[in-house]
Amino acid sequence: MEAIIPYLNFNGNAVEALAFYCKALNGAVTMQSTFGEANMAQDDNMKNKILHAVFEMGSLKFMVSDCPPGVSTLSGNQVSLSLNFTSLEAIEHTFAALAEGGTVTMPIQDTFWGARFAMTKDKFGVHWMFNYDYPKK
Repeated sequence: MEAIIPYLNFNGNAVEALAFYCKALNGAVTMQSTFGEANMAQDDNMKNKILHAVFEMGSLKFMVSDCPPGVSTLSGNQVSLSLNFTSLEAIEHTFAALAEGGTVTMPIQDTFWGARFAMTKDKFGVHWMFNYDYPKK
């Protein structure tokens, strides 16, 4: 096994979520298909919904889908996406971007384990953790 790739499901707003993550994380959607393109749309409301998409930024990768009719997801805390940073500037910027419109669950701060750390739930209900390990002295 090479890696675990998180798969995020949304209740019809995956396009909006992907645009938000592209901006906040400075990444890109590298693959995207809709229910309509796959001839899987059961009604016109599903034509432009995301069947499958891939987001990438450097080595960060996750996949996204809208739930099909009759299926929904609840925003919960069963999964957090943990981001590790190599600069203080990057952690500060990315935390601010992903926290916009969401709920900060732990403000960005220095920790007892020698890192700068924070947690937020973004406006789509996805939980994020941010970590920057200070260089060892």
